[in-house]
Amino acid sequence: MQKINHYWKEWRGTFVFIFLFFAFRSVFADWYEIPTGSMKPTIIEGDRVFVNKLAYDIKIPFTLVSLASWDKPKRGEVIVFDSPAEDKRLIKRVVGLPGDEIAIRNNQLYINNQPSRYSMADQSMVADYWDLSKNGYLSKENPVLINEAFDGQASHTITLLPSRASAGGNFGPIKVPEKHYFMMGDNRNNSADSRFIGSVHEKYILGKANKIVLSLQRTDRFLLDMN
Repeated sequence: MQKINHYWKEWRGTFVFIFLFFAFRSVFADWYEIPTGSMKPTIIEGDRVFVNKLAYDIKIPFTLVSLASWDKPKRGEVIVFDSPAEDKRLIKRVVGLPGDEIAIRNNQLYINNQPSRYSMADQSMVADYWDLSKNGYLSKENPVLINEAFDGQASHTITLLPSRASAGGNFGPIKVPEKHYFMMGDNRNNSADSRFIGSVHEKYILGKANKIVLSLQRTDRFLLDMN
């Protein structure tokens, strides 16, 4: 007991600092390292993104218990959430809100029977963000970048993979349950999202991903806005 008291007196400042540091990350703000390419080209592997954990509510530290809520996720926002189905933390784009009907037909997204708008994006990013020779892509399999927009919002760029067009390219229709959100990765044919893990309950939403704060692969992505 004396040894414990000695160590506590000697190191309590450090222990308190560590606790407050992790409590801050749990409640106020955090960063998230991107492990996969499921959000390409918006976010690429190795990017570190800033997560505003006060965007929608405030939670008891180290829990999913919300103390107060002042906003809800909006369509098009990129958010970080815990996935019970995958047993890990994921980052995806909000596509469907509670009560929405979601369907995908030939890789075209329909929200409440209204098709999203599409246009060709700058294909030069394919060479920038994909090492086609390293990954064994054939010309017919090269990623295709498309601008997608819905609800009159600003467009964002998604990736379609012709060789995997059937992977999630047709889905639904389904109705998003109350207090749930339908999430999709921007790399549409290579993302384990709500098409496979189901809609996400709001209690699992950890925060809004605002900006890329660091990229291990590209210097031009510093402070890049994702929404």
